[in-house]
Amino acid sequence: MMPKVTPAVVILGNNSIPVARKIISVLPGAQLYGLAGRTSNVDISFTEFGTTLRELFASGTPIIGICATGIIIRTLAPLLANKRQEPPVLAVAEDGSAVVPLLGGLNGVNSLARQIANVLGVKPAITTTGDIRFGIALEDPPAGYRLANPEHAKSFMSDLLAGNSVRLEGHAPWLRNSSLPIAEDAERVIQITEKQVVSTPTRLVYHPATIAIGVRCTLPPPRKRGGVPDRAGWGSEEIALVQQMLADAELTPASVAGIFASTLDAANPALQAIADALNVPIRFFTTDEIAAISQNQTTDVAVTAALAASSGELVIQRELSHLSCAIAIAPQPIDVSTRGKPRGRLAIIGTGPGASDWMSPEVKEILRNATDLVGYSTYLGLLGSLTKGKQQHESDNREEIARARMALDLAAEGHFVAVVSSGDPGIYAMAAAVFEVLDQDAKPEWQGIEIQVAPGISAMQAAAARIGAPLGHDFCAISLSDILKPWSIIEQRITAAAKADFVLAFYNPVSKQRTWQLAEAKNILLNYRDPDTPVVLARNLGRDGESIQVCTLEHLAPELADMRTVILVGSSKTRTIQRCDGSFWVYTPRRYEEDKSV
Repeated sequence: MMPKVTPAVVILGNNSIPVARKIISVLPGAQLYGLAGRTSNVDISFTEFGTTLRELFASGTPIIGICATGIIIRTLAPLLANKRQEPPVLAVAEDGSAVVPLLGGLNGVNSLARQIANVLGVKPAITTTGDIRFGIALEDPPAGYRLANPEHAKSFMSDLLAGNSVRLEGHAPWLRNSSLPIAEDAERVIQITEKQVVSTPTRLVYHPATIAIGVRCTLPPPRKRGGVPDRAGWGSEEIALVQQMLADAELTPASVAGIFASTLDAANPALQAIADALNVPIRFFTTDEIAAISQNQTTDVAVTAALAASSGELVIQRELSHLSCAIAIAPQPIDVSTRGKPRGRLAIIGTGPGASDWMSPEVKEILRNATDLVGYSTYLGLLGSLTKGKQQHESDNREEIARARMALDLAAEGHFVAVVSSGDPGIYAMAAAVFEVLDQDAKPEWQGIEIQVAPGISAMQAAAARIGAPLGHDFCAISLSDILKPWSIIEQRITAAAKADFVLAFYNPVSKQRTWQLAEAKNILLNYRDPDTPVVLARNLGRDGESIQVCTLEHLAPELADMRTVILVGSSKTRTIQRCDGSFWVYTPRRYEEDKSV
């Protein structure tokens, strides 16, 4: 069984890169991890080898360490507790002359070792006796099969190694084509079946993933709690029906390959509840695909989906008021990745001002898993190696609406799309654009998309952190761009904020076409603020050419800023502290006391 999670190839020096690249060439999506200061041109840099390796292991990521076996063993030894849950771990010699599987014998480490050894032109150092003699590991079936009684596999293999033969019941080419001592009159049996049967120490049972469950599920009237839809319990009725249907047909849940439905039902939480209960994926067929498969007959959508996924025989069908469910069995294990498409995902992410250190782990994880990246070319360029292997869709910075439509359309096709913004995506960025398009266009195919917004450090937060704590009390943010709103509105808001004595964060202060707005904003503020009010101008934060300076409101001028600058204007309480090098800290006290002398 090959691992589903893409592996991490870990190196400690640049001499290992040629071998690492060969390995990655046969492992699509694999990430190259390199020790900082000793490696270059890697996907992910790390400073602590032990911490990194343990985090990867704990997350279930297959590990291919191009280093000595001893350092891997000593690093992971404290985590070894359950061999059934251990991901594959291998050690590879720096020159590629040896491939040694260390851990994960029940999760495909030998298969992975063979794949790596093949590309390196060497023989893997596999030491599993059954694997060597029979060319097979009973505890580690290939994709599409699940062993019902893994606790008996070791003793069963020991019996075969001791000279006993085995009888096969059912169809499994990977067993029939092995070197197992097969005999029709053998007392020990390996059974391959979708049926719910009893396993014993002398009877191993493999369940092939041949069952397709088609579901058509409309949303029932939502229960409400305090005027808000209550999702608690959604899916329980549907799960019970599916489980009862499997029981009535004497089929085991272990043979279910996946849940299959129409894209129109993709957002229905009951579908995900069923899939989670059975621990299987969901795949969707478009309405056009379902119509073509059913040849425009009135066949139930659930039946059509089950038959399309299985290319087999319908076993059972049942209906509730809002639910239709059909079960079909395929003649061989179903490769779910080739049936329909997954539910589309759209993540609107904020990378922060630009520095990788300011990018959240959530955002980095999204970028690693996304299939498509959509964004302004400058922002995509800040991602570096995180764009590797992704389809990039670049556009001009002013094409937000077109970019949002493209992202939604890509997600509707089953892609995992990341819409990339700098700073925070919900602050003058792409999150609002996506929801604006979603609201105004309201395409039916968009309704099934899973959408999330992953926050980032905003420019005003980064600027404040660089200079002290100017946002330490009440503040507001105002964009000086009048492209999407008239200047009269901007003027009203500056005036209101100035009267209320907020600290102000000005976004988009100056562009090549707009130079007068900042000067006009300054004039408005001077009606309510002292000319000596501290002003912070922060440009290119977290990127090459970063600069941050402090001046007074009186000396604020358009030539000091551009579109890459965020400006923080202090309140009447904002203070500066001169440092020994002549620079300043800027802060706004937390306590705000009204001046009673006025």
